[in-house]
Amino acid sequence: MENMKERAAYTADQIQVLEGLEAVRRRPGMYIGSTDGRGLHHLFVEVVDNSIDEAMNGVCDTIKVDVHNDGSLSVEDNGRGIPVGIHAKTGKSALETVLTVLHAGGKFGEEGSGYKVAGGLHGVGVSVVNALSEHLEVQVWTEGRHYRQEYERGVPSSELVDLGKTDKQGTYVRFRPDSEIFETLDFDSDILVFRLRELAFLNKGIAILFKDHRTGRENRFLYKGGIVSFVEHLNKNKTSLHKEPIYFEQENNNVHVEVALQYTDAYSESILSFANNINTHEGGTHLSGFRSALTRTLNDYARRNNLLKNGEDNLTGDDVREGCTAIINVKIANPQFEGQTKTKLGNSEVRGIVDSVVADCLGTFLEEHPSEARRIIEKTVQASRARMAARKARELTRRKSALDVSSLPGKLADCSLTDPNVCELYLVEGDSAGGTAKQSRDRRFQAIMPLRGKILNVEKARLDKILANNEIRSMITALGTGIGEDFDLSKARYRKVILMTDADVDGAHIRTLLLTFFYRYMRPLIEKGHIYIALPPLYQVKKGKQEHYLFSDRELDRLLAEIGRQGISIQRYKGLGEMDADQLWDTTMNPETRTILQLQLEDVMLADEMFNTLMGEKVEPRREFIQDHAHEVTNLDV
Repeated sequence: MENMKERAAYTADQIQVLEGLEAVRRRPGMYIGSTDGRGLHHLFVEVVDNSIDEAMNGVCDTIKVDVHNDGSLSVEDNGRGIPVGIHAKTGKSALETVLTVLHAGGKFGEEGSGYKVAGGLHGVGVSVVNALSEHLEVQVWTEGRHYRQEYERGVPSSELVDLGKTDKQGTYVRFRPDSEIFETLDFDSDILVFRLRELAFLNKGIAILFKDHRTGRENRFLYKGGIVSFVEHLNKNKTSLHKEPIYFEQENNNVHVEVALQYTDAYSESILSFANNINTHEGGTHLSGFRSALTRTLNDYARRNNLLKNGEDNLTGDDVREGCTAIINVKIANPQFEGQTKTKLGNSEVRGIVDSVVADCLGTFLEEHPSEARRIIEKTVQASRARMAARKARELTRRKSALDVSSLPGKLADCSLTDPNVCELYLVEGDSAGGTAKQSRDRRFQAIMPLRGKILNVEKARLDKILANNEIRSMITALGTGIGEDFDLSKARYRKVILMTDADVDGAHIRTLLLTFFYRYMRPLIEKGHIYIALPPLYQVKKGKQEHYLFSDRELDRLLAEIGRQGISIQRYKGLGEMDADQLWDTTMNPETRTILQLQLEDVMLADEMFNTLMGEKVEPRREFIQDHAHEVTNLDV
C-alpha cells in the first residue's frame, strides 16, 4: 500500500507550464495536423496564406514562392509589410510579436483591425512555422525602410536590423523546416504548384510566380477570369453541356458569395468549396447551402416547365450533381473553422445566405437561358432514371449484417474472424493467383477474392451499369459498406483492403481501374487509409542455399554487385501465379515480412483531375500526360 501511495503522489511541482512556442515544438500535431509530408506542406500554406490575405484586402498583386537548394522555402509579396513598431503589450516589435507569440495578428475581425477578411484568423500560423523551423529569415519593406531579422527554432538569433531606405513594400519570409520535428524535409513541387494555381484562380488578377531552384521548374499563374477560369480548367478534359460556366456573385449581410458552375457529360461530380481562400475539404455550411438550393431550384424549374413527367419522383441531390463542376467561394469577416487546419466551415448563418443567393441567381439564369436549362435538366432526369434502374441492383449488394454470410459471393474465401479491425481482404488478379493466395493465407484473418479480367472503367459509366458488373457487385457485397451516398464505413467487414496484381502493364491497369472505383464510390476507404497495394517481388535469386527476393532492378543490381554472378540462378516473376503458396506467403502475405503500400489522399482536387485524365473519355489528355511525365519514371515494374 505504501508503494501505491508513492506512485499516486501528484503535486503542484508536477504541473508543467510551457513557455512561448515550446508548446508548439512539444505537440506539433495539434497545430499542423502531423509531422509527415502533409504537415510539412502545411507550413507552406500558413505562410503563403498571409500573402494571400494581403491580396484579398487589395494591397498586394504579386506573390513569389521559391524552393531553394538548401531545402528552405521562401514567400515574398508586395503587400504592406508586417509592422515593426513596438507593440504596447509585449514590449517587442510587432514583427517579433507576430513571429513568437501565439494568437498575435491583425486578423481577428475587430473594428479597426488590419484585415476586413482573412484566412489566417487564429493568429498562430507564422509563429507556428517559426517554432517548427530550424532557421527562419524575415525581411520587411514598410514605411520607406528595409528591415531584417533571423530566428532559430522560434527564438530570435539577431536583433531587428534597419537596412536603410527603400521604395519597396512587402514581406519576405524564408524558412527551413526542422529535421528534429519532421519525418521528411522534401517539399513536393507538384503539391506547391497545385495550391498556388488554386489560389490564383480564387484571386483573379493576382500574379503568383513559382520557382524550384532544385530542378529549375518555373510557373506563373494569373487568371483574370477567376473561378470561371477555375471551372474551365477542371473541365478541360470533359465535354461540357453549355459553353460558358454559369457565374454569379452577391454580397448579403457582409458575406460575399461567389459561385461558378458548369455541367458536363461526366457521371461524377466535382464540387469544391472555399472560405476566405481556404479549401474546406470537409465542406460546411456554405456547401450545404449550395447543395440544397441547387436541388430545389432545378426541381422547381423542371416541374414548372413539364420536364419531369407526371408521377416521376423529384430529382435527388445525387441526380442534380451528376456531371456538375462547381466552385463555391465565400468571404466572411469572422469565419468559424473546425480546428487550426480549417477543413470545415461552421458559421450557421452562411448556409441560408448561400442558399438564397444560389436559388435567386441560378433561377434567373435558367429562365433567361431556356436551351441551356433544358440540357441541364435532361442530364439530371437521365441520372434520376438510371438511379431508379440501379435501385434493384443496389439492393443485391446490401447485406443484413456483418454476421450474415448467406449472401456473400461464392468466389470469396472469407476469414473466420469477424472483427473488422483485424480482418483484411485481398483482391487478387486472376483465378490462378487467387487459388495460390487461398492456399497461402492465414485463414483466421485473411480473406481472398479473385477478380476475373479487368473490371468496368467506372469513369465512363453510370451507376446502373456499374452495379450490373459482376466483379464490382461481388466486391461491394463482400465489403458490406454500401456504395455512393449509402456508403457506411462502420459496416465495413475489413479495415484493410489489399490490391494484389501482377507486376506488369495489365496488373497496373487493373489496379488503376480498382482505385478509380474506390475513389469515385467508396472514397472514405482511401481517405481513412484502408486501401493498400501489395508489392510482390520481381525476382528470386538463389546462390547455394540462400534465397533472395528482390522488388526492383535496382535491388537486383545491388545484390549481384555484392554476391557476384557465379553460381546463381535468377527467376523473373511475370505473374503472381508463378509463385507457390509458401513463396507467396513469405513475400507478399505474411504481415511480418511483406511490403504493402498504404494509399493516402493528399488532395481531392488533384486526385480528381488525375483520375479524369487517366480514365476519362478523351484520349489526348492521356497522351499529353504520358509525354510530359515519361522522363520521371524510375521503376516501371513497381
